[in-house]
Amino acid sequence: MCTVVISFLPDADTPVVLAGVRDEVLTRPWEPPAAHWPAFPGLYGGRDLEAGGTWLAADPAASRVAALLNGHGTLATPERRRTRGVLPLRAAASGGLPDVDLSCYDPFHLLVAEPECVRMWSWDGADLAEDKLPEGTHVIVNAGREPGEGGPRAAYFRPRFAAAPRPSARSAAGDPREAWEAWRALAAGTDLPVTDPRALVVRRELPGGRLWGTTSVTLVALAPGALRYEFLPWPHGRPGDPAARGSWSPVPVTA
Repeated sequence: MCTVVISFLPDADTPVVLAGVRDEVLTRPWEPPAAHWPAFPGLYGGRDLEAGGTWLAADPAASRVAALLNGHGTLATPERRRTRGVLPLRAAASGGLPDVDLSCYDPFHLLVAEPECVRMWSWDGADLAEDKLPEGTHVIVNAGREPGEGGPRAAYFRPRFAAAPRPSARSAAGDPREAWEAWRALAAGTDLPVTDPRALVVRRELPGGRLWGTTSVTLVALAPGALRYEFLPWPHGRPGDPAARGSWSPVPVTA
């Protein structure tokens, strides 16, 4: 995942609302969110078919979500490297940083959100830092949590997400409390072109003709005893078929 926007208002009816944007080489295979892992019963997330892990895991029974972003720093040595995709699963199951040898992992930011608290651990290949997020709306990118105005993406999107009507973790389609449309529109990129430096939803051509960009977008809302999870695949179309855009749909979760 390359960008997370998270709103934390501990006194709100829905204290946590998170938008996660996953950017990847477009041909890397994956499956949409479901309960994919027998070793982690009750956890839901999209599954990376290349390494078997995930970029975001949700535990509806605990009203908890864990999200992983690549970080900057020193890479693990090839003979020691392990997939970071297991970290959100272990964090969502335990509620904290997994007890692992971090030297086996490339740099990352691991965000764990619950209605009462949002924490982030950042590993740069040498040092570990912990950040307890204060109340407010935050934009997290591969360089970490962007303070103040931050870069162009944070400067553009943070005030827009902060001003948007707040989704409810307890609402369902047709519910009078339904207020998800503004967050859906913002998380899907609004009307910014994929090459705009402010864009959340992106696409680039890599050397050799490979394409890299946004493969999916996730929305999660947390409240005590409630979790709502929505998913948008291929916001700018599948590789080779730009017209085949996905649409928002709820992820059926069972506590």
